[in-house]
This record gives sequence, structure tokens and C-alpha cells, in this order.
Amino acid sequence: MKGKVKKIIVAAIFLISVSFTFSGLSWAGGTIMDEWGSVKPPKAPELKSVSVDPKTTAFLVLDMQTNNCNNKRRPRCVESIPKIQSFLEKARAKGMPVVHSITSSKTKKHIREEVFPKDDEPYVKASVNKFYKTDLGDILKEKGVKTVIIVGTSAHGAVLHTAVGAAMRKLKIIVPVDGMSASEAFAEQAVAWFLVKGPGTRKLTTLTKFDLIEIK
Repeated sequence: MKGKVKKIIVAAIFLISVSFTFSGLSWAGGTIMDEWGSVKPPKAPELKSVSVDPKTTAFLVLDMQTNNCNNKRRPRCVESIPKIQSFLEKARAKGMPVVHSITSSKTKKHIREEVFPKDDEPYVKASVNKFYKTDLGDILKEKGVKTVIIVGTSAHGAVLHTAVGAAMRKLKIIVPVDGMSASEAFAEQAVAWFLVKGPGTRKLTTLTKFDLIEIK
């Protein structure tokens, strides 16, 4: 009899908890749209120092084009150019493989002069995931690349989706936050959080800044 009473009590507690849960959802509106204004951003992810081997690391410079990286459309991208350019020069000096990308509707000539590919640097043409229907995976595999440093615009487009593509190929991912840009700061914030918290990328991604990256 005591066992039966115990089961009834447990069942009652469960039903009460479920009732409160659904009542809360109903009261709050039940969707993120109803709670949008009250959601507080989480604590900023930690930026970490990292040391890379140029023989097994590639620098991916994504969609840095005159049509999207300009003061009218993405001033935050323009601000990132000097740092990307400076690191690009260091990477080249160390013999690190560099791969560029362009969007589906543009050509190589649209890449900004400051980061324009050298003659021996390949580029791929694709939408947001630069691995999709391109030879990027083969290029990296041929060069023995195990780690990719990803920069470019837009953060929530090329950077995010190419990072996911890299993670699916078990590549380590390094993203300097001062090298990714978007039209809005929120997009960069969301991507930074997703990269280190998302189930597909969190175990492989390191968030950093250019001055925290050491090339051996």
C-alpha cells in the first residue's frame, strides 16, 4: 500500500511540474519572438592565445570584395582590412597556404586590392559554405592542412558556414574576431557565441584576435 501511495505522490508532483512548465510557456508567449526584448546576451566567450604551424595551417580569406566590403554597405569590414592585410603578409612570409573566396555572382577581379590573391594562391567560388561544390577540401588535403584560420565577411554567412564545413571535415578552426565582419554587430556576436557553443563546432573552434596568434 505504501508503495502505491508513493507512486501516486510522484505522479502528482510530475503532473504539477508539467502544468507549471506549460503555464509558464503560455504566459511568456511560448516563442522567442515574444521574449525577444527580455533575452540577455550570455557572457562573452573567452579569447585565447594560439600557436600555429604554417606547414599544417591555412589562412582562408573569404569574400573580401569591393561590392560588399565598403563604407556604405559594411563599414565594419573596411575597419578589419588593415589587420587582415597585416596577418596575410605574415602568413605569406612564413609559407602558410592561403586560399581566397568569392561569392557566387562575382569574379576574382572583385576581391579588394589590399588582400588580392598572389598568382599562386587559389580561390574558390561558392555561396556561404566555401567547401560546397568547390575543390577547397581537396586543396587543403593536398597541402596537408589540419587547421584553418578563417576571416572575412559576412560573419553569419561565409565565416560561419565555412567553419561548419571545416568542422565536418575534422579540421581545427581558428577565428580571429577582429577579422570577421558583418553589417550589424549582433551578427558578429551571435556567430562568436555559436562557434564556441554550437554542437558542430564547439570542440574544434578557438576564438582569438590577430595579435594573439603566433606563427611558429
